Amino acid sequence: MESLITAAARALEAGDPLGALNRVALRNDAPSLALRGIAMAQLGDLAKAKLLLRTAARAFGPREAVARARCLVAEAEIALVSRDLNWPVKTLAAARATLEQHGDLVNAAHAGHVEARRLLLVGRLDEAERTLAEVRPAMLPPASQVVRELVLAGIAIRRLRTSDARTALGRAAHAARLAAIPALVAEVDSASLILDTPAARLIARGSEHPLLLGEVERLATSTALVVDTFHHVVRRQGVAVSLGTRPVLFALARLLAQAWPADVSRETLISGAFRAGHADESHRARLRVEIGRLRTKLAPLADISATKQGFVLAPRKTRDVLVLARPVEERHAAVLAFLTDGEPWSSSALALALRISPRTVQRALEELARSGKVQSYGHGRARRWMTPPVPGFPTGLLLPTPLLKT
Repeated sequence: MESLITAAARALEAGDPLGALNRVALRNDAPSLALRGIAMAQLGDLAKAKLLLRTAARAFGPREAVARARCLVAEAEIALVSRDLNWPVKTLAAARATLEQHGDLVNAAHAGHVEARRLLLVGRLDEAERTLAEVRPAMLPPASQVVRELVLAGIAIRRLRTSDARTALGRAAHAARLAAIPALVAEVDSASLILDTPAARLIARGSEHPLLLGEVERLATSTALVVDTFHHVVRRQGVAVSLGTRPVLFALARLLAQAWPADVSRETLISGAFRAGHADESHRARLRVEIGRLRTKLAPLADISATKQGFVLAPRKTRDVLVLARPVEERHAAVLAFLTDGEPWSSSALALALRISPRTVQRALEELARSGKVQSYGHGRARRWMTPPVPGFPTGLLLPTPLLKT
């Protein structure tokens, strides 16, 4: 009977969940329950997988701490895939420590990778990097190396280090071929597409064109004055002015930058920044006040001069003004950026990842659902939201990591 357990485990390592189930489907001992749980997870039945793993963990005896720890790591990975970001991370850390103490370094490394993937998902890049640094890559099997390199690539993409990302993805592709698991090969191919998909739009002198992630990276060292709509900053090389908490000022800055070197009429500024259909004297007075505030904010980078029709931007120490715009102008683009990974998300998990209130996320989801851009299933706490991937709508720049420190 132990030979069946061993054969089922090897089938799972090779990415063959049906082969594993053929060997243990009718058995209810603790090891078989655990293997069935992992097989069901690979087949996508996460609810059944979680139940089987919890049953297996309870069935293992007090002297089988390693087996219980492996079940906890598997359940943590299911929670990650299910976007249950509130799953107790201390439980995962304890399981990882147990595996390390008993010499199961491969599964301990897998636990570290699960933890790093969660940290990457919520934008805690430094912690994700430290977690990966604790895992020695030399002792990892090819499948685990793929996961490690995908996390490293994800960190590099979020930090706009495209060369590092390509290198990590190249190593991941090599490890995936060695693992010979089609699902891993497909995951690496999908991740690689991000670098060759338009990630933003560049607007300058009345025209616009798409930018790849590498081109966005090069803008960080450009001598041009850049109005960044992803992070709501105005910057030139190492000098940046954040307007994230001043949406009216940022709207004015963008309007002025898009029209540069021409001026912008007062009516256009009032309509674009204040959402006013008709400009009266009170709007004109408010515009003068807000332009004064913006002039003060942008003093290190540019001046704003009054013209006969309105106002014009006058950049300092540069002859170029660029607007870095989102690939799709969507009010709830950050929410859609997470949902386009194809996984089911709860509103609470989205709130945690986006670092905003659950109620704000719920309102955004309801609005997106009314327009047919997202759909949900389940009720109450079990309700999940998802959407098919949107072609040409990459997520990297919309996820919560500052483009640069200000």
